[in-house]
Amino acid sequence: MNKVTTNQIEKEIEIAASLSRVWRAITDYREFGDWFRVNLTSPFVVGEITRGQITHPGYEHVTMEVLVEAIQPEHRFAFWWRPYAIDPAVDYSSEPRTLVEFILSASPDGTIVRVTESGFDGIPAHRRDEAFRMNDNGWAAQLKNIQNHVNQTPSGS
Repeated sequence: MNKVTTNQIEKEIEIAASLSRVWRAITDYREFGDWFRVNLTSPFVVGEITRGQITHPGYEHVTMEVLVEAIQPEHRFAFWWRPYAIDPAVDYSSEPRTLVEFILSASPDGTIVRVTESGFDGIPAHRRDEAFRMNDNGWAAQLKNIQNHVNQTPSGS
């Protein structure tokens, strides 16, 4: 299921792995960094900011910063960030953030992961469409990255 509006991106994938394994891949900052391609410097903690350098080729100049909203074990992980804030010459600190939510649910064949990013209507008009388009494509790729990471990484590591 891929649902798109002007304010919200929603993507979903089913991963043939246990809920606890997929949850760890999404919420352990080191595993998150592996599949998301970011070198995070600290664990995710509700109410705190976690940041790190993007390692994806072409985006190494970008520092990712997320404000953790919620960690509901094996169900919901949510954070706020500034979407597609990649220009080092721009100060994005006055812009509103969008909310990214990962919702996990068990399925007969493993785990369903739904990622939703909402709040694009608050992004300044001059960059809203590009941020939406880039993140829409980005979340489709990142769900595949989670799936590949889980399938390639032993459940005990």
